[in-house]
Amino acid sequence: MPHQMKATEVPVTKFLQGTQQFLIPIYQRTYNWTEKQCDQLWDDITSDAPSHFIGSIVYIEEGLYQVSDVPQLLVIDGQQRLTTLVLLFTALAEAVEKKDSNEVTSKKIQNYFLFNSEEEGERRYKLILTQSDRDTLRAIIEGRPMPENPSKNIINNFEYFQNCIAKSDISIDAIYRGIGKLVMVDISLDANNDNPQLIFESLNSTGLSLSQTDLIRNYILMDLKRKEQDRIYADFWHPMEESFGDSQMFDDFIRDYLTVKTSQIPNIRDVYSSFKEYSPGQSVEDLVSDINYHAGFYTRMIFESEQDMELNQIIRNINALKNNVAYPFLLEVYTDYDKKVISRDDMLEIFQMVESYVFRRAICDLPTKSLNKTFAGLADQIDKSRYVESLMAIFCLMDKYRRFPTDSEFADSFVRKDVYNTTRIRKHLIDRLENHNRKERVNIKEYTIEHIMPQNKDLSEKWREDLGPDWKEIHEKYLHTAGNLTLTGYNSELGDKPFLEKRDMKGGFASSPIKLNYGLARLEKWDESKILERGKTLAQKSVEIWGYPYIPQEILEKYTTLDEDDDDENLSRWESELEKASEHVRSNIDSLVSQIHQRFDCVEEPYSRWLKFSVKRPTERKNTFALIDCHQSTANIMFRIEPDTFQNNQNVRKVAGWFFPRGTERRMSITKDNMPDIMSFLEHSYNTTLALIKTQHHL
Repeated sequence: MPHQMKATEVPVTKFLQGTQQFLIPIYQRTYNWTEKQCDQLWDDITSDAPSHFIGSIVYIEEGLYQVSDVPQLLVIDGQQRLTTLVLLFTALAEAVEKKDSNEVTSKKIQNYFLFNSEEEGERRYKLILTQSDRDTLRAIIEGRPMPENPSKNIINNFEYFQNCIAKSDISIDAIYRGIGKLVMVDISLDANNDNPQLIFESLNSTGLSLSQTDLIRNYILMDLKRKEQDRIYADFWHPMEESFGDSQMFDDFIRDYLTVKTSQIPNIRDVYSSFKEYSPGQSVEDLVSDINYHAGFYTRMIFESEQDMELNQIIRNINALKNNVAYPFLLEVYTDYDKKVISRDDMLEIFQMVESYVFRRAICDLPTKSLNKTFAGLADQIDKSRYVESLMAIFCLMDKYRRFPTDSEFADSFVRKDVYNTTRIRKHLIDRLENHNRKERVNIKEYTIEHIMPQNKDLSEKWREDLGPDWKEIHEKYLHTAGNLTLTGYNSELGDKPFLEKRDMKGGFASSPIKLNYGLARLEKWDESKILERGKTLAQKSVEIWGYPYIPQEILEKYTTLDEDDDDENLSRWESELEKASEHVRSNIDSLVSQIHQRFDCVEEPYSRWLKFSVKRPTERKNTFALIDCHQSTANIMFRIEPDTFQNNQNVRKVAGWFFPRGTERRMSITKDNMPDIMSFLEHSYNTTLALIKTQHHL
């Protein structure tokens, strides 16, 4: 740590005495110690040990925080200990009024540890907390009514100390002497020389861990002046904390926000470090304002609070599939809709496409592990002048494990799939089948899923007769498929009864208002052929509900080659993207372009919103070895590889194959640190492209 920092071991009682005021910065989290930590403190006070070390208090002294005759000390670390000690002293001061003491009085405790006795107004208080904590603590130490939304932790811990003191056999004087045994390290920082942020990170690397967004909030606000801290926090950050409520949701949002901005997915444990890499070069207000802007759309999705009811229903459908990996892409679509890049109908179609993609893949048992990377890079591949069309083309061109299952693959899998035991799609499937094109929705939560052919392995004689000699195989093969499932409010009454009884009894299939039961009312028997027939009927309905993005072949072909558009139009589009980029992004692009021309004999040419590099003219797909993609805060380079000879790197991402044939395209973020690796990969790409040209020429 820097040499200006002063660290001194000191008794707690001595540290708190004297005229001074401890300020908890607005960016610190609220008081969150529980009875567990208070219990440990009480044990330390009442034990026979000569002293107990309780940790450190780190603060910035004087300088910017000097006000009148009361030094204001900005607490960087230790607010939990300070607040708990103030609660303890308040409970002790209250108890002195009821129990005899020879060494301490209520007034002494208040003047030493709770108030600056000669001051008035705000400067009177020893400790100034933030948000609702502030008003709750003041109500407690002054015996006033509680605020409208009090801090539960402060109230609970104060009552804990009240009870401990009241029930203890130890005298007030002994408790006071016990507090005097508490020792801490007083660490004061020099505002002009020490780095509070680095010290804060070091101190919070252990102990009661902070969330990633706690760390980010501190990082953003710590270096601002107090008035600016208060304004930025009140206008932008605190509303987000209120709307998310849960810190894990907030962490998830920041991760997805960074994914949108960088096209890379941070590990949830590394969100803070990823944010620090992303944020330089942006003003605090612009950055936090943009985060707040995106948070508004994000909360509409996670809490299903979108005012557009049709859109909100699609969001519910997506959430029912537990598909939060799509959020980064959907978040960007939301912002494009808000900025009028796309229409409402476009947005609805895109969200429905995402639902269909995820659901079809689940039915076809395609792996889910790749979905986060698929959605992370999806927006970068879209041509925003042909938004929906280009997205449909991207989905159609995906292959292998990333593919969008076709109607035939989906329908075939649908008939055979055990959907009942696939919990993330079971209720969603039944809900959508029942409520498709239905204005008066059926709340399926009020019903249970019914197996028409019963689950009981020991089927009755009548069921065995209906199913035929292969009843065991049929039962095992089709029991949990969609063809054998329906909805009912009479699950226990239906039980294992034969089909005709299930059909005709009170509450049975024939009299059911549920659409899924309509076809069952006309059947005389339930066997393998009927299960298959119903399964295929539901499969065809599902093909309609979860549609495939079919587009004419002639349009799809436009997306499998690099069209040579008008040069002037291409230049203006590339320049427009470049103008939107931040200064540090443009600087990185300029540096890379310069290095490319120094090392390679190549042709540089704008293509739509990209800048492409070719080994020679004409600058068509076969001659292109790299393209640069530019955004406000990030830039990427896409390049061609030979899979058999390319050496993988953790910073290189495999992408769909938008510019180069499938399996041969890679993407990498353009940063100063990545520049040497990029040039090495471009060497590979350049030589690979030349070799392909020679091979094609000989052919």
